[in-house]
Formats: sequence, structure tokens, C-alpha cells
Amino acid sequence: MSQQFDSHPESEQSHLTDDGVQQMLLLAERLRESSGGVLDDAAILAVSEATGAPPEYVRLALKMRPQKKRETLGDKVRSEFLTLEPDTRRYVASVTAATATGFLLALYNRFTDPYQIYSMLAIISITAGIYNVAVCKDSKIAATGGAILGGLSCVAYILLSAFIRLPNEVSFALIPWTLAGALGGLLIHKLVDSYRGKIGLSDPVKERQDLLRQLVDIQDRLRSGEQAITFLSVDIVGSTRMKSMADPLSVEFTFTEYHKFVEMIAKRYGGRLHSTAGDGMTLAFDSPGQAFGAARTCQTGIIELNTFRNKIGVPIVLRCGIHTGKVVAPDATDVTSINFAEVIDIAAHLQKACPPGGIAVSESSAERLQGGIAAVGTERVSTDGGVPGYVWLPKSAVKALTPASPPPLPVE
Repeated sequence: MSQQFDSHPESEQSHLTDDGVQQMLLLAERLRESSGGVLDDAAILAVSEATGAPPEYVRLALKMRPQKKRETLGDKVRSEFLTLEPDTRRYVASVTAATATGFLLALYNRFTDPYQIYSMLAIISITAGIYNVAVCKDSKIAATGGAILGGLSCVAYILLSAFIRLPNEVSFALIPWTLAGALGGLLIHKLVDSYRGKIGLSDPVKERQDLLRQLVDIQDRLRSGEQAITFLSVDIVGSTRMKSMADPLSVEFTFTEYHKFVEMIAKRYGGRLHSTAGDGMTLAFDSPGQAFGAARTCQTGIIELNTFRNKIGVPIVLRCGIHTGKVVAPDATDVTSINFAEVIDIAAHLQKACPPGGIAVSESSAERLQGGIAAVGTERVSTDGGVPGYVWLPKSAVKALTPASPPPLPVE
């Protein structure tokens, strides 16, 4: 998931793991649901502080996250608007209000309006623009927004007046209105900021503290499904070539028996099947000792499968990888509900780095075994990501790899 956001500097996202990204998105989604489907700046900053992700990263992640339901045009516009930077949103709102105000005033002066619809809409538009300026986070943005509101409304009025052939009477007022808008925006912002509590506007500091409390509560509930699980990745070496050398029925029978063989051993050691991908199988255990015992039994017992149930004619050789880590399961009783977890990926990478017939156990898992790392072996491997592991090989393989002793010297 994290590889999708290459537009941001690497330094900002290098500390985020896949689990961190998932946690960030879960927190944001829960908070958005609790706030009626809208995630404003304060909520985005709270998610950022709680997860350590940059605010821009949170916005982009939410923008790129697939929607569960079909969006309307209004939903899409609001979503695009909320992904903008807060300062940019204030400017966009000022531009929108100014343009609408200028157009509506021009229409009011050009056409007979007995119901005063144009004038009322113009009042609403300018009021929205003033409110947008008043609640800006600092004086500089308020002054700029006010200048946009005053100046652009004149420009919009002039342009529409020329189009509908209305006498232009405000060209000279462009600069004064721009200056007046900047000064007015500054003064209104100062006034609102001084009396924020009395006029019913929320305090940004208090609002952020409330959001952080909500996030802590959400994190606690998410962590209720957190547990340490050991994953065992098992795969057949050269399975594609094996299949090409045998008829389909023999392949189907043999590989079905192989799956049954691995699942039976996993259940014997208290494990359960997490997933399958082709000939690869991922199994979950409560402890590294259970996973290591199951992997050894698979490697030493595969001879029985090859002797009596392998109809391909080529012996099946396995590779195994083991890693332990914490995962958050949506359903704590169903291990298959864990879809994305770094610990599963590491177990698979260790399996690929392992020599045929062996078991690659990550260092963190090996240290938790009875007897520690010595129970596995001294040979080391490493994944592409630099995760170290130790390799266990059956005695027959170790003996085959051990160089023969030189012949004794002749006795004179």
C-alpha cells in the first residue's frame, strides 16, 4: 500500500510500515463515520499526530482509498475539496464566493427581479465569503482571502456586465475594493478570534483535544484484536517444472494429497490454515515452537508422501519460512480475516531465501524457541528487506553438505 504514494518525499513515509498505513486508514475511516462522513482539518491533524503520518499523506491516502459506495457529483466535489491544503481551501472558497457575488449583482442590475432573488442570493454569497475569511487560522490568510473576495467580485461583475451589455460603472473601484477586502478580512478575523467562544465557534485547541481523545478510544478498540501470531510459509521447489512433466490427473491427485498432508500436520501442532496461493500455503500458530515443530514434521515426513502418494514420479521438495509478529485481526477468532500484515510477508520472503529441504526461522522467532537459536542451526539467511534468519536442515541434508574427510596418509 505504501508504495502507491511516491509523490511524497521518501523521508516523510520511510517510517511507515504497511501495518502503520492500515492503522492510519482505519482510524481515519472510524473518525469519519463518527463525524457524519466528513473528515475536516482538525480530524486529519489528529490522525496525523496519533499515527505519525504527515497530514498530506493522510489526505492523499483517503483520497486514493476505494469507496464502498457509488459517489454522487456532490460527494466527489466535496472529496476533492477536502483533499486540498487548508490554506488553499480558504482561497478557493473566497474565489467561489467572490465570483458568485459579482455575477449575481450584475444580474440584479440587468434584469427586473420583483422577488429580489438575485439580491438575496448575492447577500448569502457575500455572507459565506465573509464567514470563510473570519474563521481563517491566521491574519495573513484572512487578509488575502478578503482581498480576493473584494477584488474578484468586482472583476466578475465587470466581465458579466460586458457580456450582458450592462453599463460598466465599477471599473474604477477595483483597487479600492481589493484593499478594502484585505483590511476588512483582517479586522473581521481579529474580531472573531477575540470573541470566538461568545459567538458559538469552537476553540481549535479544544476541538483537537476532543478528537485526540476519540482517536485514543478508537485505537484501544482496534488493539482489542491485536495478538502475536507465528506464520509458517510452505512452498514446493520447482513445482511448475514438476507439473509440466506429468499428466494432469496425476498432478491433481499428488498436489491435493500434499495440501492434505500439510494441513493435517498443522492441525496436529495446533495451527490453522490462513491462505493458499498456488502450491504455497500459509499457516498460523500461537507460538514459534508449534510452527517450528510442524515445519520439521513436514520436512521429515515428506518422504512418506513421496513414497506412497506421489504419482508424478518426481520427489516433492519443500521450503519453509517462519516469522512471528503482532497483527490486528478484525475478527480475533478468525485468522483468515487478517489480509494484510508485514509478518506474513516476512515469513514468505524467508521461505524463498531458504535452501531446498530446509526451514528458515527469523531471528526473533528463533530466540523464542526452547533452546533458542541453537535449536535451529548456525547457517544464516537474509530476506531482500534485510530480515535475518537461521536455517534448519534435516540430518541427511547436513550430512550430504558436509565435505568428506580426506583419506588417511599412507604409513611408511
